[in-house]
Amino acid sequence: MRPRQKLSAFGTLMRRFSPILTLPIVGCAGIQSTLEPAGEEARLVAILLWVMTGAGAVIWLGVVALLLYATGRRRKVHGERESARLILWGGAVFPAVALVLLLAYALWLMPGLRPFVQPADDAMRIEVTGKQFWWDVIYHLPEGGSVASANEIRLPVGERVELELKSSDVIHSFWIPALGGKMDMIPGRTNRLSLLAIKPGIFRAPCAEYCGTSHALMAFSAVAMEPDGFRQWLTERTQPSATVAEAGSALFLRHGCGACHTVAGTGAAGKVGPDLSHVGSRETIGAGILANTEENIARFIAEPDRIKPNSHMPPFDMLPEDDIRAIAAWLKGLQ
Repeated sequence: MRPRQKLSAFGTLMRRFSPILTLPIVGCAGIQSTLEPAGEEARLVAILLWVMTGAGAVIWLGVVALLLYATGRRRKVHGERESARLILWGGAVFPAVALVLLLAYALWLMPGLRPFVQPADDAMRIEVTGKQFWWDVIYHLPEGGSVASANEIRLPVGERVELELKSSDVIHSFWIPALGGKMDMIPGRTNRLSLLAIKPGIFRAPCAEYCGTSHALMAFSAVAMEPDGFRQWLTERTQPSATVAEAGSALFLRHGCGACHTVAGTGAAGKVGPDLSHVGSRETIGAGILANTEENIARFIAEPDRIKPNSHMPPFDMLPEDDIRAIAAWLKGLQ
């Protein structure tokens, strides 16, 4: 087969299998994609990825071209001197120069990939603690005081935010793919990460370090908001949750839920499980695994062990169904 015929056959083969070859790229789109960056650090990671991919593709095409030439029937016979020159420049000089240039570019980007920013004294800090298998979130306000949340982080667009990352049990890993790189959360140690969201949106953030049976069921929502909307949201969270069904509140306390959970404005002040103040306004429940609906809240109350194996919350399927539904309706109403 002649070289032109080989190239034509190769092109036909690539067109035939291109839908299959592009499936991995299509699967990387969406709320957990590093290819659709919404943060400054993630944008630099995406640039580095495309530069490395492009350079690798050019080198691969060059190797394929040489391979086709070497296997062609009408190839030219080269002398020893020309062959030695090709080996020197193509096998030693070019790879060394290409690798040095790519490494230099990556090192040039590195300060932006993991910037060290000294936070101002009046800057807000977000403390995130990884637990089996959920996320404890505390917003430390510049004017003093704090706002507690769980399994959801909200950030203002265009403003750099410092996160203090901790763990209370095993090693977890904090990662919001669309906003920035990952960082481990190690027991007994506080790691710091700063993120700058550049566009609003809701993004999924998984735990990136195996931490137990329900590791794959441990995620949270990262919500990037316009600054004015974020400050309004934060101000609202400093107020007690609005209750819409007193019966649900009484049942919540009567059945002992307040021993593990806190709900601002009620007698529930437990610290074992997630803070449920304003839980009705969160995107998901169960650390990113269920949509936040009354039905799913009731289901999680009745059978948390089935939804999230080895979670520390005991099942409450022994309660009357009406009580479970009343508690679920009250929790959903905590906006």
